[in-house]
Amino acid sequence: MSSDRMISGDSGRTAPPAHRALGTPQGVGAPLTRSAVFLVLVVADGDDALGAVREVLSDLAGLVKTVGFRDPQNPVSCTVGIGSRIWTELTGRERPAELHPFREIAGAAHTAVATPGDLLFHIRSDRQDLCFELERLLLDAFGASVTTADEVSGFRYFDTRDLLGFVDGTANPVGAELPESTLVGDEDPAFAGGSYVVVQKYLHPLAAWRALTTEQQEQIIGRTKADGVELDDAAEGQKSHKTLTTITGDDGGEHDILRDNMPFGRPGHGEFGTYFIGYSRHLWVIERMLERMFVGDPPGLHDRILDFSTAHTGTAFFVPSTAILDAL
Repeated sequence: MSSDRMISGDSGRTAPPAHRALGTPQGVGAPLTRSAVFLVLVVADGDDALGAVREVLSDLAGLVKTVGFRDPQNPVSCTVGIGSRIWTELTGRERPAELHPFREIAGAAHTAVATPGDLLFHIRSDRQDLCFELERLLLDAFGASVTTADEVSGFRYFDTRDLLGFVDGTANPVGAELPESTLVGDEDPAFAGGSYVVVQKYLHPLAAWRALTTEQQEQIIGRTKADGVELDDAAEGQKSHKTLTTITGDDGGEHDILRDNMPFGRPGHGEFGTYFIGYSRHLWVIERMLERMFVGDPPGLHDRILDFSTAHTGTAFFVPSTAILDAL
């Protein structure tokens, strides 16, 4: 199964089964919802701020239940990621093996920027008001201990399309492949059941994109626009987005990630975007995808989707198991 849309959302999937004897994961593989909030926070310096954050995180499940009780037929979920800057002070543990700040990737034409962020909250529900309410309660609970670095409300667009018009995430892992692709295992046993996550906010100049023909758009993406069928990879020269985001290991096997991207926008302000969020068992997989996109493969032939998608943020986190959150 090939990796797919780096800056596009995904199709529905089932929640992951139990992953051997790993710590219980957070809801990384929760089904695709109609609404989502992506909230990135920076924690203030000092022990008081860290103490307040610990208190809120240790009762995160209680806040989720408080909001979810309003409509049991439309569940709300919240996945939290913790950045490397505060990881050790907040948790009292050494960092997970691959956790480090998001590394800026500068290509000849485009740059994957690195921006601040200590906490990520990925809030999901089919009801936008439930996402809003949970975010409000979280920020009220944190008070002055945090500041908001980024806040985006996403929505499902027609049949899981992005604002560029393409069906999104058709190659996401499903079934048994889902935990194998997203959850840390025996390679880092102290953090088994956790997941690495990267977020980026992309903005699109839609007028320029729409000036292309459908065939030109399909060659850039590597799929047909109407039904998402994969096109053949280029034998040489410029590669499509689909090809550049397909990562193969030394053993020849492909490394998938889970995307839960969503469109967002404000037409009155000319703002149209995609919020990329990728969960992975290994942070290096997402980093290699970004290197291939922004630097090019071969170098100089960058992903042409970046000519119509500008990255305005970039942050990396680790999503700990529920046992680590409970231990706070």
